[in-house]
Amino acid sequence: MPTEIITGWADMAPASRGAAAALGAFDGVHRGHQAVIASARQAADRLQCPLAVVSFDPHPRRWFQPDAAPFRLMTPGQMARALEPLGVARLHLLPFDAEMAAMTDTAFARRVLCEGLGLKHAAVGFDFTYGKGRTGSPDALAKAGADLGFSVSVTNRIDDIGGLKLSSSAVREALHAGDMARAAAILGRPFAIEGEVVHGEKRGRTIGVPTANVRLGDYMRPAYGVYATRTRLPDGRVIDGVANLGVRPMFEIVEPLLEVWLFDFAEELYGQVVETELVALLRGEMNFDGLDALKTQIDSDAGMARIVLNGGDSA
Repeated sequence: MPTEIITGWADMAPASRGAAAALGAFDGVHRGHQAVIASARQAADRLQCPLAVVSFDPHPRRWFQPDAAPFRLMTPGQMARALEPLGVARLHLLPFDAEMAAMTDTAFARRVLCEGLGLKHAAVGFDFTYGKGRTGSPDALAKAGADLGFSVSVTNRIDDIGGLKLSSSAVREALHAGDMARAAAILGRPFAIEGEVVHGEKRGRTIGVPTANVRLGDYMRPAYGVYATRTRLPDGRVIDGVANLGVRPMFEIVEPLLEVWLFDFAEELYGQVVETELVALLRGEMNFDGLDALKTQIDSDAGMARIVLNGGDSA
């Protein structure tokens, strides 16, 4: 069943309380996060209760650093979909507001986790912090849980053989470098951007390359350039394509945009929400002498994207 998204933590309906939950930001739901969730699942099986994830919206970093550069790896909807195959029944998205920011670690454990969500178990990572000033630690949570009536498990740091660091920061580093294979290895799936298809300048139509354009919003900015892509439509179809992500030096725009040319596809998508996987970076952004040169390069990019998406090598 789809993971249910529940917002708020006070005055919860009895049916929405009493889970074994993994706690954390879980931006990306990467393989390190999945280990914490697996620990919560073991507790849920033992205690015969639902499995949940407790996270925050907005991300605490956005609250404390409102002017920080975009950094998110996924939307709440993407997070819920990533949690579904892990058996997570509920995603509690706690509003990170002035009240939450001012709450001490003791108050958070008592008011939110115990009185609000009624947790039976809390699973956290080794570096989990919480409460005003980030004073709460896994040890502090275990002590609070013993007093308040819920158990706590702590997952140690997990890295791959070969030293592949499993962290959200490592995903961002890989995306910034355009290393989509490394990002996918940490995430356990390709990095994907989800958003509403918006109207653009429609210049691509004039050279036979109509694109579905999606704003990046608060997503972190991967390396600018041209990508082989797979796009999931609202009806579930997945369409191969090639996309430019960036500011287009030839027709420069202020806000970076994801512009996806869907292969063998001629339907209108304006106003619909699509999700595009960035499978491989084919090249960086380039400038061109004119539309003919641009069209020639796009045709070459499309050919390379088809090879990559069919299992070939982009090298």
